[in-house]
Amino acid sequence: MKETQNKIRKTMKEVLDLLISKNKQYGDSAMNPTRIFAKGSAEDLIRVRIDDKLNRLLQGDKSIERDEDVILDLIGYLVLLLIAVRK
Repeated sequence: MKETQNKIRKTMKEVLDLLISKNKQYGDSAMNPTRIFAKGSAEDLIRVRIDDKLNRLLQGDKSIERDEDVILDLIGYLVLLLIAVRK
């Protein structure tokens, strides 16, 4: 049980670091999208990104990105969706 808890902590830290890094890199684009081509609320646009990530995961196309990268991004988008829903 302790080993699993430690793995949970390590994995959540990895997701946290990824989200913070991408937020710095892309600005606050998830919560405040530019809406140049896509219209909709931040919540709606995050859902579109989640759909895209799920599709990539289902396709399993290694030439796009590794499944692990897609899963990490998906977790990150789900966290952002939760933040948007709570807003």
